[in-house]
Amino acid sequence: MAIFSVCQMGYRRTSLQFWRFHSSYVRRMRYMFDLKEDDDACQQAYNSGAFVLFYNLSPFLQQKEETLSPPKIRAAEIKRILAKFSQGEERIKDSVLVGCSDECTPYFALDLGSLEQTAIESELNGSFGELRKAFFQLEEEDASLISTAGALLRWHENNKYCSKTGEPTVKNLAGSKRVCRSSGIIYYPQMSPVVITLVSDGNQCLLVRQASFPKGMYSALSGFCDVGESLEETVRREVAEEVGLEVTSLWYSASQHWPFPHSTLMIACHALVNPQQSEVSINTQELEAARWFSREEVVEALGRKPKPSKEKDGSLSFWVPPQQAIAHRLIQEWIKKQGFVAS
Repeated sequence: MAIFSVCQMGYRRTSLQFWRFHSSYVRRMRYMFDLKEDDDACQQAYNSGAFVLFYNLSPFLQQKEETLSPPKIRAAEIKRILAKFSQGEERIKDSVLVGCSDECTPYFALDLGSLEQTAIESELNGSFGELRKAFFQLEEEDASLISTAGALLRWHENNKYCSKTGEPTVKNLAGSKRVCRSSGIIYYPQMSPVVITLVSDGNQCLLVRQASFPKGMYSALSGFCDVGESLEETVRREVAEEVGLEVTSLWYSASQHWPFPHSTLMIACHALVNPQQSEVSINTQELEAARWFSREEVVEALGRKPKPSKEKDGSLSFWVPPQQAIAHRLIQEWIKKQGFVAS
């Protein structure tokens, strides 16, 4: 309870050593840890926290000028809404902890799928939107919050029973784990590791299409890590499997949580292949198309809006994922490495 007390009492300790160690980030992470491990602390945090709402895993959003945002609704308002729809305050315990502000205000996510959707939308002056579409229209901080919330709510929805005993599992108040009371087995939320790799021969980069992509969109090559593989082994295998090329060197760029279709950790890398051995052989079970693109073509694509458009000759212009996707970062990094400046 120590960190909980520190957050709620305004951090009364003032020694220089304390403040050097307890940065805003450290305070928040220690506070979050305390809420995850202590149900009593989490119960108290419900009253000081703010909630983002979902309806069957679709986030509640409000339009503010030209942007969408998920309102963070205070506990008193949540209780009022629950009471209006004949739901007791105990319903709040279905929420999951998804974040914390710099001021140590805990953020929770609550799914109201059992209530009447249109009535809630009217009551709060907003609407529930599809998570994938909302993700690309939100500010980075809100997108991260909604991404975490959607993934965690989905995980709880899909893990209500113990895989060994078949008995129901019970979540702790923060939603950081589920426990089988029969066997004592503890289940923690999981992410599947996925590599996303931008392949280059030094002068061109290779972009690919899956059949599920929006029309005209090309992206970096991606695939799930197999059991027992290292990151490097996964990159080399995926490039060989999907486009028939052998990677000569690779390096890590960054990572991103990706809530689609479930919860994955996108691990972004660059990979280099021999330009004398760069003939592409597509695995048609995985890809619809794969092409080498010049620096100029990629720079032009980065300047296009992320939607289908046609060239003067009637052909479909290709475009790349928007800025919120880590594939966009990989492409921008490659352009900069070539000495270009993309907008």
